[in-house]
Amino acid sequence: MIKNYLKIALRNLWRHKGYSFLNILGLAVGMTAFFLIFLYVGMELSYDRFHTKADRIYRIVADIKTPTEVIHPSGPSWAVPSHLKMDFPEIEAFVRTNNYDVLVRKGDVKFQETNALLVDSTFFKVFDFKLLKGNPATALKEQLSVVLSETAAKRYFGNGDPMGQTVLLTGNSLPAKVTGLMKDIPENSQITADMLVSMNTLTEKLAPGLDDQWGNYGALAYILLKPGTDAKAVEKKFPAFLERRNGKEMKQSQMYATLILEPLKDVYLHSTRGGQRRGNINNVYIFSIIGIFILLIACINFINLSTARSIERAKEVGIRKVVGAAKRQLSGQFIGESIILCLFAFVLAVLFSALLLPLFNELAGKTISKGIFSNATNILELLLIAIGMGLVAGIYPAIVLSSFRPVSVLKGRFASGTKGILLRKALVISQFTISIVLIIATLVVYFQMDYMRNQELGFSKDQMLVINTNNDPAKETFRQSVLNIPGVQSAALSSSVPGGGNPAAYSEIENTKGELQVANLDLYFVDFNYIPQFNVKVVAGRAFSKEFGTDTTKAMMLNEAAVKMFGYSSPKQAIGKRFKQWGREGTIVGVVKDFHFRSLQQDIKPLSIRIEPEGCELVSVKISGKNIRQSIAAIEQQWNQLIPSRPFSYFFLDEYFDRQYRDEERFGRLFLNFAVLAIFISCLGLLGLASYSTIQRTREIGIRKVLGANVTGIVSLLSADFLRLVVLAFVISSPLAWLLMHSWLKGFAYRIDIPWWVFLLAGSAAILIAIATISLQAIKAALANPVKSLRTE
Repeated sequence: MIKNYLKIALRNLWRHKGYSFLNILGLAVGMTAFFLIFLYVGMELSYDRFHTKADRIYRIVADIKTPTEVIHPSGPSWAVPSHLKMDFPEIEAFVRTNNYDVLVRKGDVKFQETNALLVDSTFFKVFDFKLLKGNPATALKEQLSVVLSETAAKRYFGNGDPMGQTVLLTGNSLPAKVTGLMKDIPENSQITADMLVSMNTLTEKLAPGLDDQWGNYGALAYILLKPGTDAKAVEKKFPAFLERRNGKEMKQSQMYATLILEPLKDVYLHSTRGGQRRGNINNVYIFSIIGIFILLIACINFINLSTARSIERAKEVGIRKVVGAAKRQLSGQFIGESIILCLFAFVLAVLFSALLLPLFNELAGKTISKGIFSNATNILELLLIAIGMGLVAGIYPAIVLSSFRPVSVLKGRFASGTKGILLRKALVISQFTISIVLIIATLVVYFQMDYMRNQELGFSKDQMLVINTNNDPAKETFRQSVLNIPGVQSAALSSSVPGGGNPAAYSEIENTKGELQVANLDLYFVDFNYIPQFNVKVVAGRAFSKEFGTDTTKAMMLNEAAVKMFGYSSPKQAIGKRFKQWGREGTIVGVVKDFHFRSLQQDIKPLSIRIEPEGCELVSVKISGKNIRQSIAAIEQQWNQLIPSRPFSYFFLDEYFDRQYRDEERFGRLFLNFAVLAIFISCLGLLGLASYSTIQRTREIGIRKVLGANVTGIVSLLSADFLRLVVLAFVISSPLAWLLMHSWLKGFAYRIDIPWWVFLLAGSAAILIAIATISLQAIKAALANPVKSLRTE
């Protein structure tokens, strides 16, 4: 019996090649989109879950309350983790990680290692990163101990054994011993590094006393709780711990810390704090919904086309029932046909996914999967989803087809029921509602990204070449030397550039009451050339000048946001006010207009600017737009002469600043691609329905043509019903899209107001696409010879 059903199913698919092609292609495209989204979402949800102790690992973060604001650093003060371990028996171990941008040399190989971490010796006890060589308990115990990833080991030692070898760190050529070789850290880890350096290299050798600093915040910190420990109960003890250990200092500084535990599994997607890698749970939700919607559109296509063909199969059902076929048997046959069709689509979808996966990895900006066949579990899960689709999509058509009354069918009195027509219309409306929402969302993402790229930033970033000297003693000599190169317009030193990181400093600024008010201010160290070179506008007072000898020791500039924080109604009022910051005292000499030194996703924060040559490591070179390659080559030549121990590397500020929006741009590109797929699948369904609608009305069209109807009238007649459905879908989708995208835009401090014409544009696009799809069949039917259609009457 099963063999017979299979034969009939394959025969039906072959007999109706057009129907089969549309259905299989629609399902295959829908499955492909869903499979890729399935892999993406699975990857995002898998971050840090490979650690066997992940349920017991927590990241420690802090909130710091000052008289003016609440600060949210990424980690606690340096002293907190070790003292927590001393005071809490519930804590099994702690580990700190701190980014370490370090020059590494091995023989003639020199490399600026930007993916290095300083970590405590307990790193391999807390986390399950695989150590291929070396002892995990002792590899990072001694000062100047280094563990390399496989990739880093090949970079420095080729195919040789790195164990016990020496590499030189920093410009001071500190000899460090390779004590371990670890497997490359997997993609789904928010902690990433190619080199691990023992933390005591910093805390005991480079910055002794750091472990006892309660007011210095920098490293990320994690604790491993003992089995059975209640994290919430431990967290409740933290206020008493801070009061006991650091209460006096907090009162003196007026900076009150609160410690919070974040479960490791939640850090990547749910934490709002900084870190090496951060995901976005809202994007995961959005893409999950899109994947389900695209799969739903594909299922709707199948249901629509199957029920539309019900008239063609009515006589088959009638005859089968007359010869004794039960309703259950017929339902089983039709569901079986549905599953077979889905399995054909599944095979195609797997092939499409394998072909498109490299492109999808590139769009996503990460390796979602090395290959569709690399994980058998994924294939099995997707196969089960395909079979499930066949069951779900086939149930309704099976019920409809198996319910035909044989007497009516065989007498030729059968016609498609009103309920079936209404259902098909509802499903078409659902398809295009989803598609139009995706079109509107894509447009809003595009216009928001365009707005951010073209927003007035308050500084000049074009043709700005930035070189990191890592505080080499020859940095000022190098800056002066590049000024003699043709094409170089100016050069400036600074600790930071817009779009990059910068320190925050405990500060005291005189407020409107004449009191020194405590605040934690973002801080830029600059030289005298920085303000004019970056074209930052001074709105009150003056810029730093060599004409004032005290500017290097007793002068500070603020931005407008800082002025407002301290209660001044105009920038001029802040000029001449006192400040204290990191051991310096002096007066405010100028106020700059607010400029975006961070992403436009954030409000402009209060910023302080000081002359501090020792703190400046970046050289920003303004070059002309002509002969850029020659200018860079000449700058590199000067570098190699003056700073030969370091590799020459640079970036352009405009590209660097725009990198902050890479995640949003990738999100927009992925959104666009899936929106196009949703529209494509919807149009396949619409094409199939239009085709069957035209076939059912062939005789009616013939009669109308005989009675004088023209081609335009017939095309309008056949298109009108479908276009009404698309217009209704537009009416439903517009408020839904507005709610969704209004919520998404709240994540940006500077954002567009969604213009009304975006909805009109999306609706018009959907209607035009629908017209183009329907017209293919409508024009063909309108041009057909009426004699052929009426010959059977």
